[in-house]
Amino acid sequence: MFIKHNDEGYIPMLPGIRRKTLVHGEKTLMSKFHLQQGHTLPRHSHPHEQTGYLLQGRLRFIAGDDSFEAEPGDSWCIAGGIEHGVEVLEDAVVLEVFTPVREEYLP
Repeated sequence: MFIKHNDEGYIPMLPGIRRKTLVHGEKTLMSKFHLQQGHTLPRHSHPHEQTGYLLQGRLRFIAGDDSFEAEPGDSWCIAGGIEHGVEVLEDAVVLEVFTPVREEYLP
């Protein structure tokens, strides 16, 4: 599967947070997120492992008992089932890959 870049198709998830599924296969799904400063992604968990890369901005992750302040170029992997959340310290753009595929994120 090949997909050309475009800025359409973002879905609001929560106030200040929107996502777009870029591409998916049988076992993985990649999404792009735009997060606005001052907003939060409340603590939650899901069975999917998620790996991510911060393209721009600053975020503070809380994952289990750990806290991490991410800057552009930083990356992470959060195991499935781990409770986690994010504080948006500066407007941010994130790429994340989920496995298995998050069915609710399919276009």
